[in-house]
Amino acid sequence: MTLHPVPSPSEMLAVALREARTGYDEGGVPVGAALFGPDGELLGAGQNRRVQDGDPATHGETAAFRAAGRRPDYAGTTMVTTLSPCFFCAGLIRQFRIPRLVVGEARTFGGQHAWLAEHGVEVTVLDDPECAELMSRFAAEQPDTWLEDIGGPE
Repeated sequence: MTLHPVPSPSEMLAVALREARTGYDEGGVPVGAALFGPDGELLGAGQNRRVQDGDPATHGETAAFRAAGRRPDYAGTTMVTTLSPCFFCAGLIRQFRIPRLVVGEARTFGGQHAWLAEHGVEVTVLDDPECAELMSRFAAEQPDTWLEDIGGPE
């Protein structure tokens, strides 16, 4: 196993934000995510691809999870996402016992980070202005797609 310096939450978020920007540039929902190992190694990163691929199940977190590949367990891992996870992605985090979550922002969508915290996940919300600006811009430009992605108005 190669040792990597464990990145800070902001450094991990930069990976997810890069994915979100790519999704936005492709006309998709700008949510990016990354899964990091206990030693700081990037296991997988991805972006919401619902628009690009026509696949309603490819959210940022699921794309990062898939990119990480099969693992015997997820002890010590950290899921990083630009936006608070929806029910679907929060369920993935709970199902596979991912112990830590870093959220870029939860202003534009409250998501389920509080529910995850109530169920033992260590949650850090960074309230990153760039994440919030990107999502706000997308929601203003494509309100119907935004509401479709989050399952309708909160």
